[in-house]
Amino acid sequence: MKITELLDIRSIALNVSVSSKLETIDTLIDLMDASGKITNVKDYKEGILKRESLSTTGIGEGIAIPHAQVAAVKKPGLAAMTIKNGVDYESLDGQPVYLCFMIAAPVDGGNIHLQALAKLSTLLMDESFRQKLIDAKTPREFLDIIDKQEALKDAQEKNDKVNNFYRVLAVTACPTGIAHTFMAAENLTKAGEEMGYPLKAETNGADGAQNILTQSEIDASDGIIIAADKNVEMSRFDGKPVLSVSVTQGIQKPKELIQKIIDHQVPIYHHDGEEMVENSTSEGVGHSIYKHLMNGVSHMLPFVIGGGILIALAFLFDDYSINPANFGKNTPLAAYLKTIGEQAFGLMLPILAGYIAMSIADRPGLAVGFIGGIVAKMGCTFGNPAGGDVNAGFLGALLAGFLGGYLVLGLKKVFSHLPKSLDGIKPILIYPVLGILMVSVLTTFINPFVGAINTGLSNMLNSMGGTSKVLLGIVVAGMQSTDMGGPINKASYVFATSQLAEGNFEIMAAVMAGGMIPPLAIALSTTLFKNRWTKDEQNSGLVNYVMGLAFISEGAIPFAAKDPLRVIPSCIAGSAVAGGLSMFFGCSLRAPHGGIFVLPTIGNPLMYALAIIAGMIVGCMVLSMLKKPLKEENC
Repeated sequence: MKITELLDIRSIALNVSVSSKLETIDTLIDLMDASGKITNVKDYKEGILKRESLSTTGIGEGIAIPHAQVAAVKKPGLAAMTIKNGVDYESLDGQPVYLCFMIAAPVDGGNIHLQALAKLSTLLMDESFRQKLIDAKTPREFLDIIDKQEALKDAQEKNDKVNNFYRVLAVTACPTGIAHTFMAAENLTKAGEEMGYPLKAETNGADGAQNILTQSEIDASDGIIIAADKNVEMSRFDGKPVLSVSVTQGIQKPKELIQKIIDHQVPIYHHDGEEMVENSTSEGVGHSIYKHLMNGVSHMLPFVIGGGILIALAFLFDDYSINPANFGKNTPLAAYLKTIGEQAFGLMLPILAGYIAMSIADRPGLAVGFIGGIVAKMGCTFGNPAGGDVNAGFLGALLAGFLGGYLVLGLKKVFSHLPKSLDGIKPILIYPVLGILMVSVLTTFINPFVGAINTGLSNMLNSMGGTSKVLLGIVVAGMQSTDMGGPINKASYVFATSQLAEGNFEIMAAVMAGGMIPPLAIALSTTLFKNRWTKDEQNSGLVNYVMGLAFISEGAIPFAAKDPLRVIPSCIAGSAVAGGLSMFFGCSLRAPHGGIFVLPTIGNPLMYALAIIAGMIVGCMVLSMLKKPLKEENC
């Protein structure tokens, strides 16, 4: 598939004047809609903004490539726009954007179009090509320029001789695998050519790995650059110098990365768990622990959310009067929903522990951590191996995950001196058998202590009343607005879900109320105080009503990024009010997500709605007082 087959002439606009990043995105979405490639503008825009919340798609060099792979896309497509005087797109290099391509990728539309998108990403690294596009006078000329450059690229690739020796190798990958993956690969390859060090880059894109590194190439290379924002296969690099960086560094600093390989400033990677040679690029202990924890949490949350909402629906569809003691399973539908929900929800602790251990020790750690999480969940003790006497809960599973991961690393080191001929039995016999036994013993040993901590915490929370309870609601809800999806936000949310499993439903209600406030407060301010916001921000504010009601705090991120000193404190104030009032009114929530859509499952729903409205108004008023009115021409 050619690039021009994806780019409809109706979806090209030249010399456009836009004043902000959001206005740029809205204009590109309108162009995409005009070509008939999307079925739902709102859902497509939500996908675009969700991708932007991960990292800006303003990649530098005057280029932006916003993209989304969502169900609202019925056919793969491109929209393109040149911007006459440039626009501040919050690009990686801080420079204005003059050339934009928006990508629409279907969820299940095959992968043929991805090859064309990958080619576009690499073509845009050519400065003269970019300038020709910016200077184009008509959409037809714009298309012709792309056609000629694509044909030239195809001819070059066809005539290139195979290079059997690469001094430096690279692997590139980004979360979506559409644009940044291929741009990093192109920049690294070009930088290698310019520096006289032939480089081959493997791309882990949305359609799978391409240009795959062979073992002979790996063995002969001086080192490997991993420019990736997601996990890639690492075992093949055992014993080689490996430099791990983000995909954006692969785009921005290719020569600097290659130079580190050449100068031998890179640690040796040992996949079997032996100590890695440290250098200045090594991550700190705190960041490493956080990364392992977040790997467990991110894999755990789908089980928590899916199972929790099914359990909440079971209560919604049940008849309490049939048998109050069996509420949630009195009717066949409720019983089915609650049974499935409990099974999914019950897996959250083993999943948490398993993926923490896997993050630490790779695949051999998964089974060990998983079983450690089950032992913690069961509350096994040496006095009662069948469990049930103590409740180790979330904290026990978390500790079991770290214990399991580091136990496997220790086993790898202990058995590293065995003959090479026995390497095959390590991951399938030695590590799982010894690892599972040892983590089970250690987890069983710590369960009574962790159970005592959990019991004490639960008793303290259950005994809280009045001021102390309201204060807890203020704190956990305010944390939701501190970094809106970041580690502090996640810490608050994970604490609430762990208490949900213990039967403390009020904390979850306060946390969800706090998380709904940032987008709602901003939306209300853009509606009532229009002179504080640009036209583009006012339009974006309307979307935040939906995101806030759905408990998606990230809708506030673009506003917070532009004006953090005013937006973040205002949102914290509003969230704290909502969380405190939720606790004061005794509101409860059995579902771990859903926003307004799970309102029927909320205890004391009218007062809960009042708490959210109060927090939204407080956040709106504080924000609108802190922001100064704009000049009339900017409104």
